[in-house]
Amino acid sequence: VGWRPRRPLAARVAAAAPWRRADELSPATFSLAFAIERLIMALLIRTTLGNIKLKLLPDAAPETVRYIQGLAASKLFDGTSFYRSDFVIQCGLHGSGKTNPHGDLAVNETHSHKQVSNSRGTASIAHWDVPDCGNSEFFINLQENAHLDQAYGGYCVFAKVEDAESFSVVDSIAAAVKQAGKVPITAIECVS
Repeated sequence: VGWRPRRPLAARVAAAAPWRRADELSPATFSLAFAIERLIMALLIRTTLGNIKLKLLPDAAPETVRYIQGLAASKLFDGTSFYRSDFVIQCGLHGSGKTNPHGDLAVNETHSHKQVSNSRGTASIAHWDVPDCGNSEFFINLQENAHLDQAYGGYCVFAKVEDAESFSVVDSIAAAVKQAGKVPITAIECVS
């Protein structure tokens, strides 16, 4: 039997205890899972108009959060763009020539955990007209969009804009996309 690399600590804990409640975990496992959860609690979206910090919501959408973190960690979003601006700004692989080697997310967590409504500043994963999936596209709501909580099975909220500076960048992107058609993303990173 040859040597094989160990999975990252976060992946091993997630596999052993995927975002369970504290009363379902041993104290040691809970402490480790809590520490890891606190290490990577945000996404930093770097654009040509400034940065957006999204606070991740693992209590509302644990599998979706892990999926988006995995896409960001694999640098899949680097060099893509925000390309839509109406009631949301949307980004992903659309028009980039890239394909998602990870495949689609096979679950829609909109109604599975603590439900968070699609309100201004929340980020949701996009999906096809089939409700039980998600793809490499996601959007940030520019206004209250409660109708998206139910449309096509619901659009699962996995994060929210964290601060006023980020909101300002979101609004700048919305205006720029309406005028120029897209705003480039230089990178999306997992940060603490």
